[in-house]
Amino acid sequence: MTDGESSSLSQTLQRANVELMIAYDSTVDAFARALELREGEPIGHTRQVTEITVSLAKAMGVNIPDQPHIRRGALLHDIGKLAVPESILKKAGPLTDQEWVIMRTHPLHAYDLLSTIAYLHQAIDIPYCHHERWDGSGYPQGLKKDQIPLAARIFAVVDVWDALTSDRPQRKAWPESQTVDYLREQASRQFDPAVVSTFLNGTMRRKVTRPLVK
Repeated sequence: MTDGESSSLSQTLQRANVELMIAYDSTVDAFARALELREGEPIGHTRQVTEITVSLAKAMGVNIPDQPHIRRGALLHDIGKLAVPESILKKAGPLTDQEWVIMRTHPLHAYDLLSTIAYLHQAIDIPYCHHERWDGSGYPQGLKKDQIPLAARIFAVVDVWDALTSDRPQRKAWPESQTVDYLREQASRQFDPAVVSTFLNGTMRRKVTRPLVK
């Protein structure tokens, strides 16, 4: 094989690899949109939370090669809820104890699903661990502090911020000031205090494009 032929083959393989990654990521995006439809979320909601998460990861010093895995994990953070009945997902009132048991299985379902897909192995941390808490009182594993993967610690702050500043079936959105107070209160309890501090410096919050105060 000549040098020219070798170079041409290498370029062809590189193009094929890029095209394959684009196809995989398009599939991930499609799954995210399907989850939004099932849960009744506005189209684009998950993408916005994802972009804020990636921006926060950059501010926290996450290496560039790891950022695409964080993006995929954020997009698929609730993939495990496919195994949760809609009657629980969309219930307007408080969940019963038994319903909470079922709801809290969704990270385990996410792990079971994503661990079978080699391309998404490095994206599992967020779907599997974003309900762990800094003080060890979270689920499904009861991890605490640095035992919780950084990607999950980052996403947890963004996810709660978004949940509290959005209307939900059970309640109206909180004002931004109330949400800020809650995140500060929960630093070192529910959240990594370093992540909360970085998020609340204002840089990340300004990236939210929808109205925060209803």
